[in-house]
Amino acid sequence: MQKLKYVFFSLFIVMGCSSAVVADGHGKYPVGYDAHAKWLETSPVSMKDFELLQKTVFFGPDDVKALKQANKILKPQISDILDLWYSYVGGNEHLIYYFGDRKTGAVDTRYLQRVRDRFEHWILDMTSGNYDQKWLNYQHEIAKRHHSVGKNRTDDTNSVELIHYRYMVAFIYPITTTIKPFLEKGNATPEQVDAMYEAWRKLTILTVILWTHPYIKDGDF
Repeated sequence: MQKLKYVFFSLFIVMGCSSAVVADGHGKYPVGYDAHAKWLETSPVSMKDFELLQKTVFFGPDDVKALKQANKILKPQISDILDLWYSYVGGNEHLIYYFGDRKTGAVDTRYLQRVRDRFEHWILDMTSGNYDQKWLNYQHEIAKRHHSVGKNRTDDTNSVELIHYRYMVAFIYPITTTIKPFLEKGNATPEQVDAMYEAWRKLTILTVILWTHPYIKDGDF
């Protein structure tokens, strides 16, 4: 059964699904990509708190510069990056579970594809060098979409109610360690690759911290 699920998922990755997009003043974005929406809730994590978090993980101007360099290298490889990440998720029943119907367990491929489409823009956002209040607010929106307070709402799916906290943190490793080979394919020195990789790792850690806010008891974050 597990093998059949993996084969099905691999075919889904190879064949792809039609991607729905919406248009606004900023161009075309996937359905549910709301980084520029005016209705976004202000992040409960203040910019001051975010700056202190950056200081804690040694994230600074050199990292911002390195991520902008990474943007040019990763952008043409985004589809390959997502193929790798989604093959990993699809090959592990305990991870693909979070895209399944809460009653039948069947994978909701529409939901899966929409998340993938938004993930593409997440990579670009991560390497944009623009980590302002709007970016911070959208991280909080993403956080809610992983938790029971908002999961399934954006895509009107009947999937499981939340992604468990333990996998939010555990996913830092595969999302970071798999990016370095893609960075190495660009026209960059080994030193620049290391700098880009470290910057990506730091910002991924910071992002996951922001995404776990809804899981933490008030006052404990």
